Formats: sequence, structure tokens, C-alpha cells
Amino acid sequence: MKNFKKAVSAVMALVMSCSGSALFAVAEDTTEIEALPLGTYEVETLEGADTWTSIYETQLPGYSGEGFAYQTSNPISFNIEVEEEGMYQIDVRACQILSEEGRMQTISINNIDYTYNMPYIDAWKDVTFGVFRLKAGVNSIVLKPQYGYAAYDTITIEKAVLPEVKGSAETCDPDATPEAKALLKYLNSVYGKNILSGQQEIYGGGHGKETTIRYDAQSDTCVDNDGKTYEIDKDSYDTDEQGNKFPWHCMDETGFVFTYNTQNHNYGYNDYDEECRYLYELTGHYPAIRGFDFNCHNPGFGWEDGVTDRMIDWTKNKNGICTASWHVTVPTSMDDFEVDEDGNITKISNDWQKFTYGIKTDFVTANCMVEGTKEYYFFQEAMKMLAAEIQKLQDAGVPVLFRPLHEAEGNADPQGKGEGSWFWWSKEGTEVYHQLWKLLYTTLTEKYHLHNIIWEQNLYAWSDASANWYTGDEWVDIVGFDKYNTQYNRHDGNTSGPNEDAESKIFWSLVDYVGNNKMVSMPENDSIPSLENMQIEHADWLYFCTWYDESNSPKFISGTEYQNPETVKKLYQSDFCITLDELPEDLFTNGGGDDPITPTETSEPVAEDVVYGDVNQDEKVNIMDIILLNKALYGKADLTEKQQKAADVNLSGAPDATDSLTIMKYVVKLLDKLPQVE
Repeated sequence: MKNFKKAVSAVMALVMSCSGSALFAVAEDTTEIEALPLGTYEVETLEGADTWTSIYETQLPGYSGEGFAYQTSNPISFNIEVEEEGMYQIDVRACQILSEEGRMQTISINNIDYTYNMPYIDAWKDVTFGVFRLKAGVNSIVLKPQYGYAAYDTITIEKAVLPEVKGSAETCDPDATPEAKALLKYLNSVYGKNILSGQQEIYGGGHGKETTIRYDAQSDTCVDNDGKTYEIDKDSYDTDEQGNKFPWHCMDETGFVFTYNTQNHNYGYNDYDEECRYLYELTGHYPAIRGFDFNCHNPGFGWEDGVTDRMIDWTKNKNGICTASWHVTVPTSMDDFEVDEDGNITKISNDWQKFTYGIKTDFVTANCMVEGTKEYYFFQEAMKMLAAEIQKLQDAGVPVLFRPLHEAEGNADPQGKGEGSWFWWSKEGTEVYHQLWKLLYTTLTEKYHLHNIIWEQNLYAWSDASANWYTGDEWVDIVGFDKYNTQYNRHDGNTSGPNEDAESKIFWSLVDYVGNNKMVSMPENDSIPSLENMQIEHADWLYFCTWYDESNSPKFISGTEYQNPETVKKLYQSDFCITLDELPEDLFTNGGGDDPITPTETSEPVAEDVVYGDVNQDEKVNIMDIILLNKALYGKADLTEKQQKAADVNLSGAPDATDSLTIMKYVVKLLDKLPQVE
């Protein structure tokens, strides 16, 4: 997906490059133009403007001054002098009668271009270009004719009066768990004052690492080059194409699982910690938020990559915040998917290449809401698989910032028809998209009774029409913008290197879209905005979450194409940026505040005869208990209620990978005893 967006960005960059040179007039030099103070000016009096009183045969009465400027092929230029660096608002009184679908306008501030899709306006109307950063002294402003054909009567430049960001500490789900309520309360308490650091981990089996562990069929053991042996998962035996027997999984003494590589005939693992480890080595801090993805839980070709266990570990053992997207895929051709009259799946491909989250599919999104259609049953199965994972989080007391059906608008789509969409869930326009969002929300909350979710929805800011992709306050807790702008369309004042733009114009657009009722975040980004840019521009993003490094490229966090290591280090080590070690200990109980959240109701008390660690109930605690627990965690075995209670040695509410590690520490004498009921 990121490579796809990067390709789109490259095309856009090429278009922007061409539009500034070969196709349109280049903005004139403004160095000799007298600087004006802040105020309102007749556009027809500015450098490069012609005076019009009608647009050909079309009358536009009500203009001020001698007439108005109609921008066709000439730039309109002027200079503004301000006393201090800061944020300034630029408004115009304008008309645009050429295109009912809107017309892109370009304003250049100190040789940096910003675009605005001006809607159809057939009578003079006040329109805001937005809030921009001006330097102390003289600033060059040019209305550029890249797309043009708009009428300007007046232009006003004034000091921006930015409201205090508010958002909301109340969950849109009235039945949200205490942990979810506490987390949203904390997020709202830091919103506008600090920014939370975040990092996405790779998904889909990425960052594969090989070991020297091999299977010795003669001795039926897994052993590495140093002679160390590994415990075999007896339930994972299989045979290769030559009929040779081998186990898919083996484990070390801590319960860490290694998986067989059929190509290299050895065992390996996926290094999901690679990005977070890099950040710690660079800055001395881990991110407060870690990004995950439920992509592997899909009908057809789903697999288990342990994402839910990692999320539980991140929150329960590290006190970190989890955010998750859901790259849910659908069949490219619905001929590969069949159901019977009861909706049971009778045909589905297990070839991942026959699925997509893009728009090149005959999957009819609107049919997800029509019972009896194949799309309906497919999406119901997808939601069922997703719900099973979120249920594990809820059972463990883990809330999640959930960002499904993301980046809906895609490229600019003023009519809301889905024509700019990148993904199947939005390709049929805003109405169907909102229906799908509400279906997912009600299914998870009402059918599956999942209330540990903080709902986050992506928005873009191509024009005011972008706000039409917002489903509404009662369905959403947070809105977020995914920042991928690499080297083009930069506004950070630099001409090379990573783009450290704070994207303040987009931030404040999103604040306006939701009436300042919801917090605004940056749930995906390439280059992290610089500390200076965010603070000067008052770009009060709730958090950022840098995308993961691809195996080859792009390297979104560790590569110098996207990050200046010193910028990242400065931000992570600043008081402005909140890191993992700075999250409050009571984050999930009362949100770091003074008013405690009602604690989660616990299940029935653990019976007194439960021996912690004795998972297999043989009245001993040894390696066999660890093996049984790991099998259960990987779906290879079922535990009785009593066995689950015995396995939950960390008293988190449900056994997980951390319990396996604790039992192992006890078995190898690193712990003197396991927890007991008080």
C-alpha cells in the first residue's frame, strides 16, 4: 500500500513540477514590490492583475473597488511585512464559475506552493485559503495560475486567532470499557499540550530472520550449530513434497517460537521489534504508541502472526498504547467465492494473490449491507475473525485505538463518488462508506459486545468536500490524517532532505471539519514533523505514528531519505514529546488524572485449589506446562477453565505469552515463586 501511495505521490510531484515550468507561467520575482502591512486589498490593484467587471458575458455584480481580477495565465503578486514569525490567515472574496466540480487554486508563500480546491461559487463569497506560517519581515505572496480561472475581488491577511483545541474525553461508545474510557481521558488531557510518539511495526510476516536451527529426523530433535536443542511442537508435524517428516515449530527455553522455512530447511522468526529497537538505540526511548495491523485475520488466506499476543504484551507488560489498522482484503473476482443458501462458505481461494484491498475487484461494497449477497457473507466472516482477536484484547483489559477502513477519500473527490479512492471500502462513495463504517461499528459493539475500542477515522483535507467522508460524532472518537509527502509539496522551508513539514493547514482544516469536537491525530507518517515546526505553527497533533521500514526500501524510520536522525532524536528527547517511559502508571485505570475510572468488573474469583503454573494439572510445574500453554496460545490445544486460571500467573484476566515467560523463569529458578491469590 505504501509503495502504491509513493507511486501516486511521484506522479503528483511530476505534475506539480510540470505545472510550474512548462505548462504555465512562472511566478514573477516580488523582490522589487513594495511590502504592504497586514490588511485587506483590492486584488485588481496588485502586481500582475488585470481589472475585470464581467467574465466575458457573465455579470458578477456586487464587487468592491474598480472591478475584480480574473486569473487566467498571469500570476498576481504582492509582499506582506509582519513583525513576528507566526501563523497568519489569508482569506479572499471570490467567485468560481468555470467548474461545478471545483477548481484547484494555488497560493505561493515565500516560494512554497499551497493548493485549495475552490468550489463552484456564482456570487461573491468569502473563502479562506487557510492559516499559513509567515516569517518576521517581508513575505512574498503569489496567486499562481497553475489551474486558475477564478475571480478575486479582495484578499485579506491578518494574524491568525487559533482556538484552543478541545476534542472530547467521552467515548462515542456509551458502553466503553473502563480501560478505554481511561485511555481516552488521558489522550484528551495531553491533547494540545504535548504530542505522543508512535511507531508502526511490520505485519504480514515481515523482517524475517534465519537461524542455524535445523530438524534432525534421525534423532527427532531440533538443534542449532552450537548443539543447543529446542523443544518441538508435537502438534505441528507435517511432511514435505518428498514425504519427509518435519515439525513446523520449535521453541527455546523461554517459549519463543521458531518456524520452519521450507526453502532453506531451517527455522527462523520475524523481528517485529526492529523499528522500536532502532528508536531506542537512537533516542534512548521507546514510542508511547505502537502500531499493529489485523491484516492476517482475513477469510481465505488468514494466518496467525501473533499480533494479538504482542498487543497484549505491549499494554500489560510495557504499559504502552496500542493502535491498529485492518487491511481487510476481498476476492479480486467474486467467482472465486461461493456460499450456500445458509451463507456457509463453500468455495474460497487460499491464494493471497487472488485477494486485494484495492479497487480492482468486482466486489460490490454496497452489498455488504444486503443480506443474502456473497459480499454480505464474506464481510460477516471477516468481522467474525476480527472480533475474535479484539475479544482477546478485551478479556485481557487492553483497549485499542482502532482505525479500520482507513484513508477513505484517497485522492481529491469533491463529489464524494469514490473516484479518488484507493481501497474497496470507499470506491462507491461517501454514502456506502458511511453505511459500511456503521455496520462494522454496530456489529462489533452490539453483536460481539466489544467495547474496548476507541474508534479512529481517517480524513483528508483536499477541499471542504473532504469533510463529507466524516461519519459523525456518534460513530467516531478521533480523526486522523496520514502524512505521506516525501520531497514534493513541502512547506517546511527546506529544499532538500526529509520533509519535516508540520502540516498545520491540514491540522486546522480537520479541526474545523469536526467542529473541534474530536481530537486530531497523525496515525501514519513518513517524515516526522520537526519539533520547531509543530510548536511554531501550533500543529497540535495528538500523536504521530511512523510507518515501518520495508525489507529493502523505503526505510520510513531508519532511512535518511525520510528522517533526519538528529530531528527524530531532538523530538523524542524533548519535553513536548511523550515516550513510553513517560506514560502514567495508572493510564488504564484513571487515565493519569485525579478522578478514578470505575475499575473493570472481574470474573468469578479463582478457586483456592488452583496451583499457579500447573497448566496440565499434574500437580507439578515444569516445562510440560509451558509447552501446553504455548500450544493453547497458538490454537493447537484447548484449556479448561481451571487450566486457564492456573496459566494466568500474572493475573491479567487471561493467559498470554507473558505468562509462559513467567512460568519459564520459575522453572529455571529465576523466580522463587509464582503469584498467589491474596
